[in-house]
Amino acid sequence: MGRFFSGRGLRALLAIMAAAVVTGAGTGVAGAVGGNSAATSQTLIERWNGTSWKKVSSPSPGSIVNVLSGVAATSAANAWAVGAFIKGTAFQTLIERWNGATWTQAPSPNPAGATRDNQLAGVAATSASNAWAVGSYVVGTASALTQTLIVRWNGTRWTQVSSPSPGGTANPDRLAGVAATSASNAWAVGSYTTGGGFRTLTLHWNGTTWKQVPSPNSGTASDANVLSGVAAISASDAWAVGTHASRTSAGQTLTLHWDGKTWTKVPSPNAGSGKNVLLAVAATSASNAWAVGFVGAINTDRTLVERWNGMTWAMVSSPNPGSNGNNLSAVAATSASNAWAVGSG
Repeated sequence: MGRFFSGRGLRALLAIMAAAVVTGAGTGVAGAVGGNSAATSQTLIERWNGTSWKKVSSPSPGSIVNVLSGVAATSAANAWAVGAFIKGTAFQTLIERWNGATWTQAPSPNPAGATRDNQLAGVAATSASNAWAVGSYVVGTASALTQTLIVRWNGTRWTQVSSPSPGGTANPDRLAGVAATSASNAWAVGSYTTGGGFRTLTLHWNGTTWKQVPSPNSGTASDANVLSGVAAISASDAWAVGTHASRTSAGQTLTLHWDGKTWTKVPSPNAGSGKNVLLAVAATSASNAWAVGFVGAINTDRTLVERWNGMTWAMVSSPNPGSNGNNLSAVAATSASNAWAVGSG
């Protein structure tokens, strides 16, 4: 899971965080990652021990900006966090690993090289020898022209894996989230540009290759349809969430469901006529899923939480402690009665 960040906007990033609940032998441990809001930002990792959240030391290899945007774990002694840091004048991919005692940086691919931006936005893991991280990298000289980036951990090292970029090299193609249930079933979601508008992008890993799978869009070809998060329960049950915006709408929630054959759009509520954005989704069963994001504008936004009960998506009341806006950028769940959502306020 994760959130895509673009361009030099990272310099003003305010603690965008992602969360993952450690699976395994009933540890009851959770983790959250992000970056602080200082002028020179450092990676931020916090861990829930069942009673309280505690900050955990983590590498910050960049001299200016260091941000983690996604985290995944398979046990209390195996977790990954991904993001980016600035080295020289460009963003480089950042991958860090938890071994049960410390976080250390792991070597990671940068296909755009050292002078152009490379970023990771989300990560998923199914075992100690199988993990995926997704994002984008710049092609050409324009920082807005990006291609999808997918890298895989095979138990020894991270390597880039070929992935479709249907918008071509003259348009921005980005991946923002990834989910996996096994070594032969994974989804990556984001957006690509064609005909002047952003279109939803869903890629599937079948154990051999990543292939684009058709996914629905709202509005006209010039509208913006962007997916930010994905969750998979099985090979025949997955959710993807994001937002749809047009010239007459600042943004409406967008939820798609995979039934094993096709992606279909499922109605989801919106709060008022302002911007409604879903950034992340988590699911534990066919009748329990959570989606989170925000409603409103910068500095006045409010947290947005929606729940799937097996029949419909409905809004759920959520706190807004911050005085200058609140948003939720990640969610994780282990059951119908245990979930975490994190963000900034």
